[in-house]
Amino acid sequence: MNRSSILVSAMLSGALLSLAACDKPATVVTVPATPVAVPGPAGPPGATGAQGAEGNKGATGKPAEGSTTVIVVPPPPEAPAN
Repeated sequence: MNRSSILVSAMLSGALLSLAACDKPATVVTVPATPVAVPGPAGPPGATGAQGAEGNKGATGKPAEGSTTVIVVPPPPEAPAN
């Protein structure tokens, strides 16, 4: 055997022995549980809100003159551009 293989062998043996010497028993640490918030009873209802202001009323429409009927038809949709 040459020197480098003996040296590598000695280093591996030393590393294994040092790791085995550091073997400690496992320590178990218990972590306290996070407290969970529990909702309490419902409180009393709040006060009733104020009513909105009365809006302005528009004038009554003017009656039609004669028998004219207007029908508004929307234009047909345009074809989509490609």
